[in-house]
Amino acid sequence: MDIYNRKQQWKLLLFIFAVLIGVSSLWYTNQLVSDLAIEEQKKVKLWAEATRRLADISLDNQDLDFLVDVLTNNTTIPVMWVDANENINAQRNLDSLRSKNPEYLKKQLEKMKSENQPIPMDLGEGNVNYIYYRNSYLLRQLSYYPYLQLGIILLFILIAYFAFSTARKAEQNQVWLGLSKETAHQLGTPTSSLLAWVELLKEKQPDNELITELENDVNRLEIITERFSKIGSKPILKNENIVEILNNSVRYLKTRTSDQITFVFTQDQDLIRVPVNLSLFEWVIENICKNAIDATEGKGTITLSIKENANNLFLDVHDTGKGIPKSKQKTIFKPGYTTKKRGWGLGLSLAKRIIESYHDGKIFVHQSDPQKGTIIRMVLKTMN
Repeated sequence: MDIYNRKQQWKLLLFIFAVLIGVSSLWYTNQLVSDLAIEEQKKVKLWAEATRRLADISLDNQDLDFLVDVLTNNTTIPVMWVDANENINAQRNLDSLRSKNPEYLKKQLEKMKSENQPIPMDLGEGNVNYIYYRNSYLLRQLSYYPYLQLGIILLFILIAYFAFSTARKAEQNQVWLGLSKETAHQLGTPTSSLLAWVELLKEKQPDNELITELENDVNRLEIITERFSKIGSKPILKNENIVEILNNSVRYLKTRTSDQITFVFTQDQDLIRVPVNLSLFEWVIENICKNAIDATEGKGTITLSIKENANNLFLDVHDTGKGIPKSKQKTIFKPGYTTKKRGWGLGLSLAKRIIESYHDGKIFVHQSDPQKGTIIRMVLKTMN
């Protein structure tokens, strides 16, 4: 259906747009960090040159004042002055309390070695010292900032999505409840009237087969009314024999479908009890089987099979139809989705709601192939 195709397209476009924003933000911030790192490297080189020249005792007072100003103006970049034997001659902008600890200084020196190449400082006569440095605290924070920012934005989006999704589901539930109750109410009054008329006709013509068939159809309407009324409230689950339910459903469907549709029901046991609501579960089976019949286009085989383990029962409905594209295998359970010109698109949506919301189970497309058809699987909890 077009509405769901457009929804997927919008989701894809929004995702691509969000990725572009995130990548652009990271790229811009990394460029900014790289530029600042280059500037800090220049400052460290200037600091190293000032340190080298300060060791020259031939400087006059004016040069000396200038070099001292250069050295003292570095208040952000951690640096270490190390000789050829890695003895630390001086350090700046490290933790003032911990800098007296040799182990702390050694660890800081290793970090500086891992982050940046040292700046050599030739003091003459083959005496070469080195200036090691780390990026300033501000620069390190700036490099982490975009990831933190994106993480917070992502968290906000997830929370907002969860809140909107919860609100949307609550609204959908209210719509389902209202629609179901109103439908049950609208069907209930004429159905009760029809039942009374059938009883009157039976008294006058007790052996009329047409009246018997009419009574069956009116009883069917009563069952449908009951189903809608239960959709609008929390249904009661009872331990029912799932084998008997499926046998009855298959018999009912056989009488109302073409002879070219073959129904097959395979089971290993005659008694498997599962907590279900009888009328609603029968509705699910009918909806799924009717969709399977539509998929076969009036000619094929519908196979129902049961498997179980210690905790779950697996019910498969396998048709030999045209299959479902992988992109549509979740969409078919959305309200309003249909491939028929006059379809409402509510059958599978109702089935999903009944199985997952009322029976705490699962329903999904287990397998689908254009050559082999489709398997719709239902998972229900068994009696422990």
